[in-house]
Amino acid sequence: MLLAVEARDAYANLLLPQLISQQGLTGRDAALATELSYGTLRGRGSYDAVLGICCDRDLGSLDPPVREVLRLGTHQLLATRIQPHAAVATSVDLVKDVAGPRPAGFVNAVLRRVATRDLDAWLDVAAPDRDGDPVGHLAVRYSHPRWIVEAFAAALGEEPGGQLPQTEALLAADGERPAVHLCAVPGIATQQELVAAGCEPARWSAFGAYLSEGDPAAVTAVAAGRAGVQDEASQLAAAALTRVAADGPDRRWLDICAGPGGKARLLAGLAAGAGAHLTAAEFREHRAGLVRSAVEPAGPTGVIVADGTRPAWQPARFDRVIADVPCSGLGALRRRPEARWRRSPADVGTIGGLQRALLRAALDSARLGGVVAYVTCSPHLAETRDVVADVLDERADVDVLDAPAVLAEVPDLRCADDSRYAQFWPHRHGTDAIFLALLRRRRTGA
Repeated sequence: MLLAVEARDAYANLLLPQLISQQGLTGRDAALATELSYGTLRGRGSYDAVLGICCDRDLGSLDPPVREVLRLGTHQLLATRIQPHAAVATSVDLVKDVAGPRPAGFVNAVLRRVATRDLDAWLDVAAPDRDGDPVGHLAVRYSHPRWIVEAFAAALGEEPGGQLPQTEALLAADGERPAVHLCAVPGIATQQELVAAGCEPARWSAFGAYLSEGDPAAVTAVAAGRAGVQDEASQLAAAALTRVAADGPDRRWLDICAGPGGKARLLAGLAAGAGAHLTAAEFREHRAGLVRSAVEPAGPTGVIVADGTRPAWQPARFDRVIADVPCSGLGALRRRPEARWRRSPADVGTIGGLQRALLRAALDSARLGGVVAYVTCSPHLAETRDVVADVLDERADVDVLDAPAVLAEVPDLRCADDSRYAQFWPHRHGTDAIFLALLRRRRTGA
């Protein structure tokens, strides 16, 4: 799995379950494989800093299988209860299997050096001085690229040269294993049903529940399609769109980029209960198929294959529109730890044009008086505030609504730079770092 992530940009959350199934792993073995895989990905930055001290060769010059065995062995030594002799011995056996006998002595020597200190002691040596370089210190200690630490600090309103307490709390939260969040589809399932199945009720979402362990598919409502896996912040962002007064008719709702279907499934249930109809658009056919599967149990929903930036529908037609735009995914690093190593500042800049185009199309698709939700799973200012600000600068027919007030039950949502926008955080809310802006098309003369 580690090699596939490194060499083929594979997604761990998709590949790992397949590999576990192929190998016939169950129970504690499957749990250990998961911990080793995700733990190594989360800690890679810290482990590479330690290995850079313990290794007399540049890590980038090593054959990929050898490098991944070293990272995996370092995770076992510094972050698990596996005994050092077992971690070293199994790593040596593994490198023989995947790279031949020649690197075995090298791997043995490096990992024996790693085993001489615990993680905190190594980080005291490997990380830059906290006072002299607070960003660099946090980047190594909490295993994030430096540019992401800087971006998080900016979104939290902290100066890079300061102590960065909120940024440190966020980075620490990214290193924790997240709970699985479930969402009951309104009208065909309830939170109480999920609780009765052994889940814990969500703190704020009336549809949500937390599954502390086990397979979500073993929950009857999930297996039947009456509930699904969906982060609580994602649930609340979708629900917020439906809470704003419609200021006119309220029959036509649109999800302008619906794949893979989590928000569409919830909105379809809410639309059915409100006497409205949801149209869910997705650019790629295979993802549109995922949307169809997700929304089918909720009731009639029009799923279409369409480019949201070139709408196939009549302008100014919809009462409510959600644009949950593609993004860097920096808000979900707990769930997709490899994304921190896969993304770059250039990726954030490249996707900004698409995000702006989708928001423009969403606003054009809303009727006068209609409401638009701009949502993205990233706290990066270039994907949140900057996108909204640039699009609003182009037009005088949009009002910004107070999104945190719409979600008043959730504390500490207001963005540091503009209190009208809502930003969820892992360290404050236990959710993904999802951004929400609520906008209304202004009627003529309003």
